[in-house]
Amino acid sequence: MNIVLSRDGQVKIMENTVSNAEHYFGQFCSVLASYTRKTAKLRDKADELVKQLIDFGNTENPELRSTMKNMAEELAKIQDYRHAQVERLETKVVNPIKMYGPLIKEKRAEIKKFNTVRNKEIKELQKLEKLRHRAPSDRHMISQAESSVQKASVDAARTTQQLEEIIDNFQQQKIKDIQKIFSDFLTIEMIFHARALEVYTNAFHRLQDCDLEKDMEDFRAKIHINTGMQDARPIPATNVSSNTTWHMSSTSLASTLQRQQPVDQEEDSDEDSDEDYDYREPRRQDYSIVRK
Repeated sequence: MNIVLSRDGQVKIMENTVSNAEHYFGQFCSVLASYTRKTAKLRDKADELVKQLIDFGNTENPELRSTMKNMAEELAKIQDYRHAQVERLETKVVNPIKMYGPLIKEKRAEIKKFNTVRNKEIKELQKLEKLRHRAPSDRHMISQAESSVQKASVDAARTTQQLEEIIDNFQQQKIKDIQKIFSDFLTIEMIFHARALEVYTNAFHRLQDCDLEKDMEDFRAKIHINTGMQDARPIPATNVSSNTTWHMSSTSLASTLQRQQPVDQEEDSDEDSDEDYDYREPRRQDYSIVRK
């Protein structure tokens, strides 16, 4: 019986290992899937901002118009980086964690198999003890019961050893995967933020380079009214045309238009719903959470 109790303690540790993995990997899957969806939402809102900046610039004079276009191009580059970030998070972070759902289910089945064998061993031991108390002189029945106990104990020992090897491999794979998954997560984030910082810096400098005085000169020239006391000759236009619009020639701006989805029909409540959000165009990717 002491061997059985020792074996129970051993298996209890294995069960806790699987239970903890089931709980925390389920939480990781849920949180990281939500993180990825919200990052995609941020990308789409920034795409909308890029379009609004260009539309606004097209209503202004050339100086400010050019500045808005340049800044919009830089912001569009960042959204290309963020789009790549979303795809990498899905491929290298969320999907590997999702794989632990079926894997943990397999380990649960192995533990259940062991428990069946262990219960049989305990049952045979209890039967032997009862027989020894009821019929201590019946050597034949006791001998048969002892043989059954021995067989059940051998099966339990073999199953325990197999389970120990399975859980050992599971634990080793788990810690390696955790290291790899979160190393990839941090690398993806560092790459995005490093590139984004460089582009944000360029956008900031372009915005500061805008000649506000020149823009005001253009504006004042357009609204200037002749009093008749001055030369009535037309004032040369300092801008190309107030109706001239910038075309989105850059690759980043073009990709922004391709990604952008209509937002006029969205309600605020829809923006808070992770489950209904499609962050991978054009397919919907639903994250399955590891069953708790």
